[in-house]
Amino acid sequence: MNFDLNEDEEMLKALTERFVANTYDHTTRRIFQAEPGGFSGKNWALLGELGLIAAPFPEEVGGLSLDATGIATIFEALGRGMVVEPLAEASVLAGRLFALTAPEALSNPWLEGLLSGEKRLALAHAEGAARDSSPWVETSAHEQDGAYRLDGSKPYCVSGGGADGYIVSARLAGAPDDPQGIALFLVPANAAGLARREWPMADGSIAAALTLEGVLVPKDHRLDGGISEIDEAQQFANLARCAEALGVMERMFQDTLDYVRTRDQFGAALGSFQAIQHRMVAQYAAIEQSRALLNLALVSHEAGSFAEAVSGARAWISEASIALAHEMVQFHGGMGVTDELAIGAGHKRLLVLSRWPEGPRAALDRYAARMN
Repeated sequence: MNFDLNEDEEMLKALTERFVANTYDHTTRRIFQAEPGGFSGKNWALLGELGLIAAPFPEEVGGLSLDATGIATIFEALGRGMVVEPLAEASVLAGRLFALTAPEALSNPWLEGLLSGEKRLALAHAEGAARDSSPWVETSAHEQDGAYRLDGSKPYCVSGGGADGYIVSARLAGAPDDPQGIALFLVPANAAGLARREWPMADGSIAAALTLEGVLVPKDHRLDGGISEIDEAQQFANLARCAEALGVMERMFQDTLDYVRTRDQFGAALGSFQAIQHRMVAQYAAIEQSRALLNLALVSHEAGSFAEAVSGARAWISEASIALAHEMVQFHGGMGVTDELAIGAGHKRLLVLSRWPEGPRAALDRYAARMN
């Protein structure tokens, strides 16, 4: 099967790689991550100018309607650069979900800013009692005075730090674990009754814990969707996460390969020892297996088995990426876990990618359930 990129995909790849080459090294990455929100506002604006923020949005609202291959191409390149800007969470997940479900009266004031990067949304769905992307939602929504009143908490709003608004899932009816009766609402960050506490994740990205107490949103702030629309959006976001993880794996492997070729021990290069060579070959094979599963997901996009293929790729890559990260850190010794090297940063990023929004076993269970 031919996996060569077409002309448009090659252009996207070159554009993303140029952004990484011109903007990122390990030192600047640490500087960017120390900024409010956990990333560079200047870089976010640049991504907007380059059209990479808008690219996953539907073409009819000003995006490029990127397919699976386009999304994977961009995020693999971003992963190799270990880029900290939250494109997967803000653009592929929350932004695209909003564009597909918002009524026209609501989308008009927001879309232009979302496409350019002037505004940013985050998905606030996961709750404290939920486990591994389960549909558990206790946050309630009730009609009151011609609006919707929202009450509840969303402690795990990834990339929610500094966001301009949140897509909040809330229950109109049913038990907390009932997938039916869940609605989506756009809640501006400055809404009365909304409290936000920001907290750092393991990789340094900034999440937000939201508390909603009597938050009133107009009726036209209800989006046309529920749990099925979240699941569909998460499929593309998980594809982006898999591609990013593959890019991080490639970067960590290449950095380690350069290291073992030059690091002397007992009068010889570390990479000359057969045991080291065998372990590096095993991790090279894991990268190629990960790429094969990602490619399977790409060719399944139009074949009706996309969800299964993404879950399968995620289950494998989540486990394989952490195993690779542990090996690369060990080859570097104690300095592999410090902030001085990109190896440690890559390990932390892979840890988050492999566990959010669900762990590898949950992804495997999801894959098995869809196959039966």
